[in-house]
Amino acid sequence: MPRNRIVPVAALCLLAAPLTACGGNSAASDEKVVTVYSADGLKGENGDGWYDQVFEDFEKQTGIKVEYVEGGSGEMVQRAVREKRNPQADVLVTLPPFIQQADGKGLLTKYTPKGADQVADAGKAADGTWTAVVDNYFGFVYNKKELKQAPTTWQELLDGKYENKLQYSTPGVAGDGTAVLIKAIHDFGGKDAALAYLKKLQANNVGPSASTGKLAPKVDKGELLVANGDVQMNYAQSKTMPNLGIWFPAARGGRATTFALPYAAGLVARAPHSANGRKFLDYLLSTRAQRQVSEIGGGFAVRRDVKATDANATALAKLMAGVEVFEPDWADIDKNLTSYVEDWKSATGS
Repeated sequence: MPRNRIVPVAALCLLAAPLTACGGNSAASDEKVVTVYSADGLKGENGDGWYDQVFEDFEKQTGIKVEYVEGGSGEMVQRAVREKRNPQADVLVTLPPFIQQADGKGLLTKYTPKGADQVADAGKAADGTWTAVVDNYFGFVYNKKELKQAPTTWQELLDGKYENKLQYSTPGVAGDGTAVLIKAIHDFGGKDAALAYLKKLQANNVGPSASTGKLAPKVDKGELLVANGDVQMNYAQSKTMPNLGIWFPAARGGRATTFALPYAAGLVARAPHSANGRKFLDYLLSTRAQRQVSEIGGGFAVRRDVKATDANATALAKLMAGVEVFEPDWADIDKNLTSYVEDWKSATGS
């Protein structure tokens, strides 16, 4: 889910030349560093996100500096694939199904962070290669000023008033874009029906977008009326985007649905600083960091023993009330993702 976040200078150096030194020091030559490749959404636009606080606290506690590189889930996995013979990242954080994809490509190595026993089985790999660190749910956003109430069904989005006022990020490229396809397949009862609907939706769709994060500001400004997103990111954005509302589409006559779309983290195989990577994963699951997930990040703690009661947690619980949460067959999606995306391209002409 690329969201065009400004990243630190050190990270920009990594982006520009991952195998060379930057300013005389590469990440691989610094023992007090951990390099994190992550799907975006957890770092604040103004240095006020969950990652911002976690990175600062982690460095104070351990003396280890976080070098951060972000992009779409698929983009981060592909980068790690290109670097597989000479890994540059220590920790990889992505959304499903890309964390499963990374595992299947041999990019991750087994490590069980401290506190992982408090994470539900659905939030961690059976083989111990990854663990969810922030829970999250797929959703859509709408402009509360232009639309007096949120849409309720997928079918409403076919209305002519949404022509060139609707956009969703690209499946196979963006994690949230892939989620559109996953949810549609569930809500319409199968791939063929979902693709038939998405083909019709193309009449209103502005076009492809590699960045989910770019869509929310367009919705807030009224350039778009509806776009896809996820609860954690969009709730955090709504603090500075007053016209942004979150909703969950339902099939005609059905309940609003969503599914968990957690940020999941794993230790990179043959990481240059694996010991630091393990310390960082431990910190992400610490009770302190998990309490800050809702307080600062607008997300949901993954530890069952962390019971958030802050104002954000209360608002999020209210938002999710009455929404049916289903569990995708991630093994099937991981196995068939490429063909699903190709079928989506054929159906929509994308």
